[in-house]
Amino acid sequence: MKIEHHISQLLYRYQCVTVPGFGAFLTEFQSAQIDESSHSFFPPKKSISFNPYLKNNDGLLANHLAQAEKITYEVAVTVIQNEVNLWKNTIQEIGQFTLKNVGGFSLNSEKNLVFIPVDHVNYLKESFGLSSYTSPSVQRETLREVYKEQVETLEEIAPITITPEKSNNRNWLKYAAVFVLTAGISSAVGFKLYENYENQIAQETLLVETNVQKKVNQKIQEATFFIDNPLPSVTLTVPKSEDKQPYHVVAGAFRIESNAENAYKTLLRLGFKAKRLPANKHGLFPVLYGSFSSYAEAHDAMKDIKKLDNKDAWLLIEEL
Repeated sequence: MKIEHHISQLLYRYQCVTVPGFGAFLTEFQSAQIDESSHSFFPPKKSISFNPYLKNNDGLLANHLAQAEKITYEVAVTVIQNEVNLWKNTIQEIGQFTLKNVGGFSLNSEKNLVFIPVDHVNYLKESFGLSSYTSPSVQRETLREVYKEQVETLEEIAPITITPEKSNNRNWLKYAAVFVLTAGISSAVGFKLYENYENQIAQETLLVETNVQKKVNQKIQEATFFIDNPLPSVTLTVPKSEDKQPYHVVAGAFRIESNAENAYKTLLRLGFKAKRLPANKHGLFPVLYGSFSSYAEAHDAMKDIKKLDNKDAWLLIEEL
């Protein structure tokens, strides 16, 4: 039974998806980007990374597999173990393998596992239907050459010539006046062409930006998404006060409640502001090191805990 499809589904909703005995896939938000060299626009997305040290079973993948395939939790755990063994054998024999819509694995010269995520799947729900867009560049040099040719044509039509005569000073003054008048006309025409050129550049730039915005809006309005075995809809709640602490460092999720209670008491004795959560929809009892009001505080605490107490601690973002 292939489990990469279920891993892919979970990546749309969760920041961390652990494959017991193998490692964890982590997602991180990446804002929209513009490549000026290629005039390309890229929508926001979730970037995927892999941590081979997070191997403990948190129950997320096994419970999802059991519900989706209508099998027991124990059978789902066995299926995952068999699949992981197959992956390990493949990487040892062939040196690489690929998980569909997730990424590929290979071994480097030091026999370490290297993960390369796919770039054609965007796991950020808010960006469904949006794709990269390349805008045509404004041909400024071409327009400059066109106006230069027009100026040269006008100079050929109205050439400036001075014919010296020996008659009298009045005739010389007459030709001097003609020269000044012709030079003034040529200067006025050249300035007008340059002004028209700048206006043309501004109008074409505005037109390109308007077309780009129209295409992005059209993509958003026409977006329709189809996912096999869709997950339950997510209900977002707005915090009612500034005292919310939606960032939690998780010590573990236990199937047996007594084990969760023992872990909770141990963390309290160690000085942590530990918490025990009720059983989740997967039937597991989470135990927290503590909760924080900002992502930065929670992330710093998680790094310290990984160094000093539990390298498998992970971050949960959820309003409790």
